[in-house]
Amino acid sequence: MSEETKILVVGRRKEATARVLLRPGGGKIIVNNIPYEKYFFRETDRILAKQPLEITNNLDKFDVIANVKGGGLTGQAGALRHGISRALALTDVGLRGLLRKHGFLTRDPRMKERKKYGQKGARKRFQWTKR
Repeated sequence: MSEETKILVVGRRKEATARVLLRPGGGKIIVNNIPYEKYFFRETDRILAKQPLEITNNLDKFDVIANVKGGGLTGQAGALRHGISRALALTDVGLRGLLRKHGFLTRDPRMKERKKYGQKGARKRFQWTKR
Protein backbone atom coordinates (compact mmCIF):
# COMPACT_ATOMS: atom_id res chain seq x y z
CA MET A 1 0.00 0.00 0.00
CA SER A 2 1.55 3.27 -1.09
CA GLU A 3 1.83 6.32 1.14
CA GLU A 4 -1.02 8.33 -0.42
CA THR A 5 -3.42 5.39 -0.84
CA LYS A 6 -6.75 5.72 0.94
CA ILE A 7 -9.42 3.06 1.12
CA LEU A 8 -13.06 4.05 1.62
CA VAL A 9 -15.56 1.31 2.52
CA VAL A 10 -18.94 0.96 4.22
CA GLY A 11 -19.69 -1.28 7.19
CA ARG A 12 -23.14 -2.04 8.55
CA ARG A 13 -24.84 -3.65 11.53
CA LYS A 14 -28.52 -3.43 12.51
CA GLU A 15 -29.57 0.13 11.64
CA ALA A 16 -26.03 1.56 11.96
CA THR A 17 -23.83 2.50 9.00
CA ALA A 18 -20.13 3.34 9.17
CA ARG A 19 -18.22 4.99 6.33
CA VAL A 20 -14.60 4.07 7.03
CA LEU A 21 -11.48 5.71 5.56
CA LEU A 22 -8.31 3.67 6.10
CA ARG A 23 -4.95 5.24 5.40
CA PRO A 24 -1.35 4.61 6.46
CA GLY A 25 -0.57 6.24 9.77
CA GLY A 26 0.20 5.80 13.43
CA GLY A 27 -2.91 4.05 14.71
CA LYS A 28 -5.35 6.89 15.41
CA ILE A 29 -9.05 6.01 15.27
CA ILE A 30 -11.38 8.98 14.86
CA VAL A 31 -15.17 8.56 14.86
CA ASN A 32 -17.36 11.52 13.85
CA ASN A 33 -14.40 13.89 14.42
CA ILE A 34 -13.97 12.63 18.01
CA PRO A 35 -11.27 10.20 19.24
CA TYR A 36 -12.92 6.78 19.49
CA GLU A 37 -12.05 6.50 23.20
CA LYS A 38 -14.37 9.43 23.88
CA TYR A 39 -17.06 8.46 21.36
CA PHE A 40 -17.42 4.86 22.58
CA PHE A 41 -17.53 5.32 26.34
CA ARG A 42 -18.12 1.59 27.00
CA GLU A 43 -14.99 -0.55 27.06
CA THR A 44 -16.77 -3.39 25.22
CA ASP A 45 -17.57 -1.10 22.27
CA ARG A 46 -13.95 0.08 22.09
CA ILE A 47 -12.70 -3.53 22.11
CA LEU A 48 -15.25 -4.47 19.44
CA ALA A 49 -14.18 -1.65 17.12
CA LYS A 50 -10.45 -2.44 17.49
CA GLN A 51 -10.65 -6.22 17.01
CA PRO A 52 -9.76 -6.41 13.27
CA LEU A 53 -6.68 -4.22 13.76
CA GLU A 54 -5.50 -6.25 16.76
CA ILE A 55 -5.98 -9.66 15.13
CA THR A 56 -4.11 -8.62 11.97
CA ASN A 57 -1.35 -6.83 13.95
CA ASN A 58 -2.06 -3.50 12.21
CA LEU A 59 -2.85 -1.34 15.25
CA ASP A 60 0.01 1.10 14.64
CA LYS A 61 0.14 0.88 10.83
CA PHE A 62 -3.13 2.54 9.83
CA ASP A 63 -5.22 5.56 10.77
CA VAL A 64 -8.98 5.06 10.73
CA ILE A 65 -11.36 7.94 10.12
CA ALA A 66 -15.00 6.91 10.37
CA ASN A 67 -18.36 8.58 10.03
CA VAL A 68 -21.08 6.55 11.76
CA LYS A 69 -24.80 7.17 11.93
CA GLY A 70 -27.98 5.35 12.84
CA GLY A 71 -28.68 2.71 15.46
CA GLY A 72 -27.19 2.66 18.92
CA LEU A 73 -23.59 2.80 20.10
CA THR A 74 -23.06 -0.97 20.11
CA GLY A 75 -24.51 -1.27 16.61
CA GLN A 76 -22.24 1.56 15.49
CA ALA A 77 -19.22 -0.20 17.01
CA GLY A 78 -20.18 -3.37 15.10
CA ALA A 79 -20.59 -1.38 11.89
CA LEU A 80 -17.16 0.18 12.44
CA ARG A 81 -15.64 -3.28 12.98
CA HIS A 82 -17.25 -4.49 9.75
CA GLY A 83 -15.96 -1.46 7.83
CA ILE A 84 -12.40 -1.72 9.18
CA SER A 85 -12.36 -5.44 8.34
CA ARG A 86 -13.47 -4.81 4.77
CA ALA A 87 -10.84 -2.10 4.35
CA LEU A 88 -8.07 -4.34 5.73
CA ALA A 89 -9.14 -7.14 3.37
CA LEU A 90 -8.63 -4.74 0.46
CA THR A 91 -5.15 -3.70 1.64
CA ASP A 92 -3.78 -7.25 1.82
CA VAL A 93 -5.44 -10.30 0.26
CA GLY A 94 -3.66 -12.55 2.78
CA LEU A 95 -5.62 -11.00 5.65
CA ARG A 96 -8.96 -11.96 4.08
CA GLY A 97 -8.84 -15.56 5.30
CA LEU A 98 -7.96 -14.54 8.86
CA LEU A 99 -10.73 -11.93 8.98
CA ARG A 100 -13.21 -14.39 7.45
CA LYS A 101 -12.27 -17.05 10.03
CA HIS A 102 -13.11 -14.67 12.88
CA GLY A 103 -16.38 -13.68 11.18
CA PHE A 104 -15.52 -10.00 10.74
CA LEU A 105 -16.32 -9.84 7.01
CA THR A 106 -19.86 -11.19 7.45
CA ARG A 107 -22.52 -8.55 7.94
CA ASP A 108 -24.65 -9.31 10.99
CA PRO A 109 -28.11 -9.76 9.41
CA ARG A 110 -30.15 -9.49 12.61
CA MET A 111 -32.59 -6.60 12.45
CA LYS A 112 -35.50 -5.40 14.54
CA GLU A 113 -38.70 -7.20 13.58
CA ARG A 114 -41.49 -4.94 12.39
CA LYS A 115 -44.72 -4.41 14.29
CA LYS A 116 -47.71 -6.22 12.76
CA TYR A 117 -51.20 -4.76 12.48
CA GLY A 118 -53.79 -6.01 14.98
CA GLN A 119 -51.03 -6.66 17.51
CA LYS A 120 -49.37 -4.75 20.30
CA GLY A 121 -45.83 -5.27 18.92
CA ALA A 122 -43.85 -7.57 16.67
CA ARG A 123 -44.82 -10.70 18.60
CA LYS A 124 -46.94 -9.55 21.56
CA ARG A 125 -50.70 -9.80 21.08
CA PHE A 126 -53.48 -7.82 22.70
CA GLN A 127 -54.97 -9.64 25.70
CA TRP A 128 -57.96 -11.83 24.82
CA THR A 129 -61.12 -11.16 26.81
CA LYS A 130 -64.05 -13.54 26.98
CA ARG A 131 -66.61 -10.85 27.95
